[in-house]
Amino acid sequence: MKNLLSGLFYFILAFRLSASVHDNTRYTVKMPAEIPPLRYNLSADGKLFFQTTFLNQVWFRFNESNPATLREGLESENTFDIGLRRTRIQLFGQVTERTFLYFQFGQNNFNSQFNLGSNRKVAAFFHDALCDFRVSNGYQLIFGGGLTIANGLSRFAQPAISSIMTMDVPVFAQSTVDQVDEFSRKLSLYARGQLGPFDYRLVLSDPFPIQSNGQPLTNPSSSQASFSRIGHYKQYQGFFQYQFFEKEQVLTPYMTGTYLGKKKILNLAAGFIYQPNAMWLKNPGLSGADSIRFQDMKLWAAEVFYDAPLNKEKGSALSAYLGYFNYDYGTRYLRYNGIMNPGSGLASTGGSVSGSGAVFGNAYPMFGTGQAMYAQVGWLLPGSRLMPYASCQYARWKRLDDEAMAVYNLGLNYFFNGHQSKMSLDWQNRPVFSEASDGVKNSGRRNSIVLQYQIFL
Repeated sequence: MKNLLSGLFYFILAFRLSASVHDNTRYTVKMPAEIPPLRYNLSADGKLFFQTTFLNQVWFRFNESNPATLREGLESENTFDIGLRRTRIQLFGQVTERTFLYFQFGQNNFNSQFNLGSNRKVAAFFHDALCDFRVSNGYQLIFGGGLTIANGLSRFAQPAISSIMTMDVPVFAQSTVDQVDEFSRKLSLYARGQLGPFDYRLVLSDPFPIQSNGQPLTNPSSSQASFSRIGHYKQYQGFFQYQFFEKEQVLTPYMTGTYLGKKKILNLAAGFIYQPNAMWLKNPGLSGADSIRFQDMKLWAAEVFYDAPLNKEKGSALSAYLGYFNYDYGTRYLRYNGIMNPGSGLASTGGSVSGSGAVFGNAYPMFGTGQAMYAQVGWLLPGSRLMPYASCQYARWKRLDDEAMAVYNLGLNYFFNGHQSKMSLDWQNRPVFSEASDGVKNSGRRNSIVLQYQIFL
């Protein structure tokens, strides 16, 4: 705890010093004007265009390690690392009256423990490569396809990461991330659009086989489901939302995190993902074809999103989200995940609860069969560039014997120039679970502190 407090002190000091550089004069309540986009008009009226954007998110992180964490062969109670959470280039444009083209290139989670390995992504890779065709004069119906983040389930399954309010997205909402997709992108055919206040997307995806995700393959278990290595089945998705006030953009499939008071949004939404025979289990005592039992993956969610100005004169705004997630990955499925994990191995199992994914470093049981709630709220303070926020993921996964799994985040954004240049300080508190003779128990909690600087042009 002493190391954690020391780390927190230095992060806050660095955050304050960075902010004070831009605090020489008294600002007006409004954010500075955004930097004009790097855009080339293909027509005199600007309706046809091609545009380029660049994004970089740098993390400076102190983490209390999970039990028995190794870092390059040595046990590490805590770690400090520097990494690139996301580095991206976007190329997109309306190239004809009805045709839209979109590419995104970059990489994620690049730190000293980054491992190319036998991964389907070799260093930087294409996140998106799609084109779509607007059937109607407006945006009532758009057909498209390619490698895309257009998904079902929820808005956080397809987040515009440059505008997120919390320092990072709730990754558990990207429910199959890097299992049968590429950071939530899949090869898909979709129809989407807006009919008045009703926004929809229907998606048919051709998922990647689990064999190509660059992680160790596991044999089927008789006690808990995992992604199957036999058969190849399409994935069906849908997302539907009703927009009570202003409409959100529909040019790309990405969904904004917060508008910082520029729009008044209230949306109710629901979505689903379904893939038949996506999971497998071993039938004990049987052999041959009868030894394997397949299960469908059935996921659905419902949510409400509010983002609106509170006082336009003073520049204050409120952003809030509440979502319910019902995940059925098959019998007692559980998956650990640690974002840009600072650990590299495990000295001993230490009674950790079995599931897919590494349990060391900063990992926690992020995904599972069961139910979860996620909430976040942030307040853009009046007359300032500060936005404090809080979030919580609360889940009851079957593999954890319905023991509560709660992850808390508190943070603060400082906007030098809106989302184009911002600094975020985030504290996370996560649980550690262990297997006991009388079932799974919460055996403690760990903390991490991250300072992020984001540039988006």
